[in-house]
Amino acid sequence: MATTIKYKWASLGTGVIANELAQALEALGGKLYSVANRTYDKGVAFAEKYGIEKVYERIDDVFEDPEVDIIYISTPHNTHIQYLRQALAAGKHVLCEKSITLNSEELEEAVKLAEEHQVLLAEAMTIFHMPLYRKLNEIVTSGKLGSLKVIQMNFGSYKDYDMSNRFFNRSLAGGALLDIGVYALSFVRWFMTSQPTQILSQVKLAPTGVDEQAGILLTNEEGEMATVTLSLHAKQPKRGMIAFDKGYIEIYEYPRGQKAMITYTEDGSQEIIEVGETAKALQYEVLDMEAAISGQEDQLYLNYSRDVMALMTQLRKDWGLIYPEEE
Repeated sequence: MATTIKYKWASLGTGVIANELAQALEALGGKLYSVANRTYDKGVAFAEKYGIEKVYERIDDVFEDPEVDIIYISTPHNTHIQYLRQALAAGKHVLCEKSITLNSEELEEAVKLAEEHQVLLAEAMTIFHMPLYRKLNEIVTSGKLGSLKVIQMNFGSYKDYDMSNRFFNRSLAGGALLDIGVYALSFVRWFMTSQPTQILSQVKLAPTGVDEQAGILLTNEEGEMATVTLSLHAKQPKRGMIAFDKGYIEIYEYPRGQKAMITYTEDGSQEIIEVGETAKALQYEVLDMEAAISGQEDQLYLNYSRDVMALMTQLRKDWGLIYPEEE
């Protein structure tokens, strides 16, 4: 297979997403150039699995390697800002796993660093890269569905009620909002005409003090509204519904959505929209990142990531939920 990969990628982390990244690059005819991990032995095992030529003995070495063009950060999100500072200051482009930072202050610092060092920064938010959402955006923009009225979002995971795991651990920036809520809010921001300016919410905190369950109501200046329901201990369908005055769109398994159904209000007729493949989610992110670096159209949507981070920062402020790094 002829490679479509133009740049040398390094993975910072060896978890599930790092494995998906390695597989995505291989599917595109390329290969990860290098890997950095806090535990060197895990880095070596990861490199052997994917035939990666370079493993760094120290994490800091990845930032100093002149051969590296892009670093994909997939470590726990409370470590992101530390690595973003080092990567961006070293002149590396960065694709960072969600949630890109803990709060808006950290993200704005990272954005400023990227601008200063003339490199690109993006959040690996699949919603911004899946072909389905770009197709739906074309349909919405055409006006055939009319004006947006209401968005309803569900995301519920069932996690073991173990307060030491990362989902409930405050020291690992646990909680529903940063783990799964970021998807729902990114979906909302994708379809809303402008950033929500009014936020109402209710939260149920876990014994550790992180958000276990939440209900969020958002409204923007256009009067468009969105409701978001999150839970870490009750499974829900990952369902998104966007209602316009001439029809509504439904998407299941929306984080990596490939299929949507549009129902038209006037006659009840339905239309299936199927674009892209769930299994290729990381490939779309890689291709968008490389295209933007090459000077083609920038479809990284960092402005949406900043809007979503502003919402999450305000919500946690309303809840009185702060992480150790923020104290």
